[in-house]
Amino acid sequence: MEKCRRLNAPFLEKEASNLRAGDEILLSGVIYTARDAAHKRMSEALARNEKLKVDLSGAVIFYAGPAPARPGEPMGSIGPTTSYRMDPYTPLLLELGVKGMIGKGERSEDVVSSMKKNGAVYLGATGGIAALLARTIVASRVLDYEDLGPEALRELEVRDMPLVVLIDSLGNSMYREGPAKYGKNGK
Repeated sequence: MEKCRRLNAPFLEKEASNLRAGDEILLSGVIYTARDAAHKRMSEALARNEKLKVDLSGAVIFYAGPAPARPGEPMGSIGPTTSYRMDPYTPLLLELGVKGMIGKGERSEDVVSSMKKNGAVYLGATGGIAALLARTIVASRVLDYEDLGPEALRELEVRDMPLVVLIDSLGNSMYREGPAKYGKNGK
């Protein structure tokens, strides 16, 4: 297996199923940003049988709220937020086709079960490098919920965003296996 794999978003379950916890990837293509307020609104819209302004088939959602862009830049600093706040909404979005999520922190058992059922992966972006992550953004536009400011639903075009697979589509988790392998009692 390659040390760092290239992946284009959106992607299919087949591509997600080939990733394993600990794999390093460079992600390019179209992804979306949405935090808890946008997730809540999407869930409420779906409950009202309204169509979303984003196609979730194969989608990757980055749990982030970017800083304002400097003149001539597509995006300001952008770093991952803690993912568990999206957990109440995640199984529904996975059912609708989301194949990848980018954030930080552990996920609930309900989310991991839904990831396994729907063939999705959870990717980690390193916290604290928001200015560097912004350099991977080629283009950005607000799709919906503009009143949420940085937490609006955005479409981003990214090139070679460095990520690691935190939880794969089989439920293997770096949060469990990482400490066992690399901790002071690991090998």
